[in-house]
Amino acid sequence: MKNLLNVLLLALVLPINVIAEEHVSGPSTREMERINWMEFQEWIPNKINTVLLPTGTLEAHGVANNGADNTAPFAISNTIAQRINSMVAPTLAYGMTGSLAAYPGAFQMSAEVYKPFVKEILQGLVKNKFKTIIIINGHGGGQTAVLKEVAAEIANEYGVRTLVINWWSFAADITQEVFGENGGHAGWNENAFIQAIDPSLIQQERYSDDLATASAQNGSWSATPFPSSIILYQEGEGYIKFDQQKADEYFKKVTDKMASFIIEIKTKWDKAGL
Repeated sequence: MKNLLNVLLLALVLPINVIAEEHVSGPSTREMERINWMEFQEWIPNKINTVLLPTGTLEAHGVANNGADNTAPFAISNTIAQRINSMVAPTLAYGMTGSLAAYPGAFQMSAEVYKPFVKEILQGLVKNKFKTIIIINGHGGGQTAVLKEVAAEIANEYGVRTLVINWWSFAADITQEVFGENGGHAGWNENAFIQAIDPSLIQQERYSDDLATASAQNGSWSATPFPSSIILYQEGEGYIKFDQQKADEYFKKVTDKMASFIIEIKTKWDKAGL
């Protein structure tokens, strides 16, 4: 009788465990460009209704790769996708480069072209039944303003939920915590982030502090092209030191903070019935 009871209990518990394991494992891939359409249909929107869209550009980044603004948001998205139960859309790799557009290998899109292009991409994500669209942005300047504007338009027009995050400014407190100083464009913080993702993208032997220039304080001057591709946010801070341990620590803390924040925002949306 005892053995029979154990078998019956196992039969009751087993399906629950199987379901739990299926939920944890998720689809075969979180990347939209790698998943099959039939599997996509099985998961979206009933089991997954959130999508991450990495956005960046191509421009000079000191001794890091020209695509650092794409490398970072894509790596963030892939790292946190399972934790926040989302898919990852293909990276929008061309953007509004700005003051570094003259450097070799850079691409520049105008706002007149970029805005409607981004809007149609977001409309495509809505069409594919995503309720929550989160833009993980790797490039600032005028691009940030356009992304925020378009995301708000899509949310209001289609009744979906949108969030735009500039990863490096969102992680400013972690930059101070890990490095003890401010960072910069292609400075110690951003360079370390790329170093954590793929050290082969960093050409350490090409670096010297002379490659860096501090940005103008209080708008006191302006130069186009900017005289350096390493742009320090604060004079005397952000010069690159190639510390793999700090790089790995920085990457983990940034991605953990972003995942927690997105979960918090989604939870509040859900509680509000939005």
